Amino acid sequence: MRSMAAACSSSSSSCRALAAARRSYPPPALPSSRHVAPSPSPSAAPSSRGCRWPVAGAGAPALSLGIRGGLRPLPSPLLAAGGAAARTRTAAAAAASPPAADAGGKPEVADGVPRTLQLGAMILVWYLLNIYFNIYNKLVLKAVPFPYTITTFQFASGSFFVALMWLLNLHPRPRLSPKQYAKILPLALIHMLGNVFTNVSLGKVAVSFTHTIKAMEPFFSVLLSVLFLGETPSVLVLGSLVPIVGGVVLASVTEVSFNWIGFWSAMASNLTNQSRNVLCKKLLSDKEDSFDDINLFSIMTVMAFLLSAPLMLSVEGIKFSPSYLQSAGVNVKELCVKAALAGTCFHFYQQVSYSLLARVSPVTHSVTNSLKRMVVIGSSVLFFRTPLSPINALGTGIALAGVSLYSQFKKAKPKSKAA
Repeated sequence: MRSMAAACSSSSSSCRALAAARRSYPPPALPSSRHVAPSPSPSAAPSSRGCRWPVAGAGAPALSLGIRGGLRPLPSPLLAAGGAAARTRTAAAAAASPPAADAGGKPEVADGVPRTLQLGAMILVWYLLNIYFNIYNKLVLKAVPFPYTITTFQFASGSFFVALMWLLNLHPRPRLSPKQYAKILPLALIHMLGNVFTNVSLGKVAVSFTHTIKAMEPFFSVLLSVLFLGETPSVLVLGSLVPIVGGVVLASVTEVSFNWIGFWSAMASNLTNQSRNVLCKKLLSDKEDSFDDINLFSIMTVMAFLLSAPLMLSVEGIKFSPSYLQSAGVNVKELCVKAALAGTCFHFYQQVSYSLLARVSPVTHSVTNSLKRMVVIGSSVLFFRTPLSPINALGTGIALAGVSLYSQFKKAKPKSKAA
């Protein structure tokens, strides 16, 4: 017992000596931004050995966190910076990795479907407008066989819709320099001539025969793509042009309504329209000029109207006079309705065609345009009850089969490159 008392007395003396030493040599103050000392309790319990530490602020040692009476760390700037950097890296990784589903729970792989549906809807509208245009345009040309006047009226209808679109701010008006207008002028001239040639052909021969000849557009598309775009067609693509050309020749020989003016006008329409498509594609892909497909077509329409009006006056003069219409026995009201419908369908099918051209390649556009011939030929034969001889029908079928082969080979070409 005496030894235990002596040990306790010695421990108490050691505690008092240590406290005195702490008071003589206080520890350096800790930064206030790092730790905050807890409020001392007057009823603090002594240590297990009976020592009582002085209260905080009077030289008490800083105990580690987790020990009773220890100091509570405040948020560290280094830890905050590290957390922000980690959050930044996490956000960047989340942005880089594609989400598995959108807000509606649909997988992102379905993002390509709306574009496919959009292109399909555009092609369907393009086909329907083209069918109605060819039917009403042929009816008008039968009543008044003046293709230059009809062409000018169609461009005038288009210019009306363009002006209405810009006045109502349905689409931003273009702000182009004179240099940019100079680039569009040759395209407008080719656009105008292509439609003049088409109307001349439709006025001379049957609608089905005109579009049978115009089924040769893949031939001109390949030729012009080689010359202007530097594309090299495959052997299969070149081979598919043989039945197209042979079918057109066979159908032309046996065509009941064959006319050389109608034939060469359709061929000239092929050349001008495909030249326009290739040059428009180059202009739309030019990074120096900020052209969009709608404004490009709109400016071309207005320019084509201004170019076609003098041509109409010099070739045909003013033919839609009341005296002429009365002498020809034409129903003026019915003619105006058909001409208005033909002009409306003409403008919007051309606009859809240019919008589609801005989204696909010139060859793909030519393929869809060639497939459109099948629909137009079939609808015109049914509507006008056009007589077809067996050989004529065979030639038309061979040409359209060549177009189908051409379409398949053009679709298979990118896959062979990817392989």
